[in-house]
Amino acid sequence: MKIAIGNDHAGSFLRKTAIETVEKLGHQAILFGTENAEKHVYTTPIAEQVGNFVVANQSRGILICGSGVGMSIAANKIQGIRCVCCSDNYTCEASRKHNNTNILALGARVVGQGSAEKLIATWLTTDYEGGRREIPYQLISKLEERNFK
Repeated sequence: MKIAIGNDHAGSFLRKTAIETVEKLGHQAILFGTENAEKHVYTTPIAEQVGNFVVANQSRGILICGSGVGMSIAANKIQGIRCVCCSDNYTCEASRKHNNTNILALGARVVGQGSAEKLIATWLTTDYEGGRREIPYQLISKLEERNFK
């Protein structure tokens, strides 16, 4: 699977960890954002690029900024995106099992490299359960359809 990875300047130091983790799991990393921690870049355009890539390719993405919050808010403004900002493994796993999230947002100032690697691996290897989760999934999808007109 192609995994879009996008980061701003604050997320640049976790970029390499994300790329290595994605590739170690057999996926291809498609890069957006910056490698330069010194040059300020805004989160919204990066989140939009990653979100559009995920929707167009029916794939998944990883966004990294200082807290993960700005990226997740921006990404969730794109129809078809279910972005979750995670700093713990339980939420990361539950977001995939229960909500079929397609973008993971991480805060580089919140999680370290080891935690980021574990979160990314958990998120990429966890499948959506479906079944009883399908009704809430469809309710969210219908809410999205009504509000993206």
